[in-house]
Amino acid sequence: MPNIKPVSDLRNYNEVLRDVAVGEPVFLTKNGRGRYALVDIEEYEKTKATIKLLSQLSEGEKAGREKGWLGIDEVEKLLAG
Repeated sequence: MPNIKPVSDLRNYNEVLRDVAVGEPVFLTKNGRGRYALVDIEEYEKTKATIKLLSQLSEGEKAGREKGWLGIDEVEKLLAG
């Protein structure tokens, strides 16, 4: 179950931060609407790395469509380099 708190709870930020854990962000609301998410630094780094990987895979797919795909023999030859 998501951990949702009003942003005003940050007055006692130690209590809010105590609830943040890997895979368990704390969502902060302002005027009853979701506004912020507090995540553990490990979770943040993992998300950042995932976004970077997906971006690179997308670039590779785009290059393959525009410039043509390499066969397995060509890839092995490039890697043996």
